[in-house]
Amino acid sequence: ANSGFLSLCAHGRVSGLALEAGAAASHVTSVCEGQTLRKGTRCLGVAGDHLSRHLHRLLLESPAEPSVLQALTKKVLTQLKEQCCYVSLDYEGDLWEKESHHPARFQTPDGHWITLGKERFCCPEPLFRPELLHHSCPGLHQLAGQSLQTVPEHLRRHMLGNIVLSGGSSMFPGFPERMCLELNFLFRGAGVHIEVLANPKRGTAAWAGGSMAASLTSFQHSWMTKGEYQEHGSGYVHVKF
Repeated sequence: ANSGFLSLCAHGRVSGLALEAGAAASHVTSVCEGQTLRKGTRCLGVAGDHLSRHLHRLLLESPAEPSVLQALTKKVLTQLKEQCCYVSLDYEGDLWEKESHHPARFQTPDGHWITLGKERFCCPEPLFRPELLHHSCPGLHQLAGQSLQTVPEHLRRHMLGNIVLSGGSSMFPGFPERMCLELNFLFRGAGVHIEVLANPKRGTAAWAGGSMAASLTSFQHSWMTKGEYQEHGSGYVHVKF
């Protein structure tokens, strides 16, 4: 099933706009009554793995001990990103206002301490400004705007009231608020105030939605049972589906 649809299911909806920011890619998916609108689907080639590498580059540019920073593993970088980074509500302002660079300290598994300043909010900013990673595509909020513009006008207002966030890279503090700000700016004059649904467990929303969808009576025809697998083998999946 489409992960955007499953993310909506986890929020109790079968229609709406799913904004997914995962580890390998980010997606925007328009869904109407359980059907994915293909022309309303967008992909952003910036996600969690890219942000971890971006954070590493930012840290290597800082005056900290280079040997400690060079030795950071992918796992430690991910922990560092998840524990210390956040999305700024005013990126340009925070970048130039040094008083807003509230430092955070992180201890590596081998006992070294790393101090982060502006890296904390510079790390996730490429989700909104992919050009920071030399990507020419629009930011996730702009892709959401593009997706909504493809939806028939009589459905668009309903979509605007059912925007859900999902994926681990949507878990940054400030991400829902920033997305709200950006979308309301894009749709100013539309006569609607946009809110986004940000479940505290949205990092695994697609999995939760998958469990919910799989329990529906209408889904039961989609199973290949263990008995069928044992009788026919794995190739039976091509017959069944």
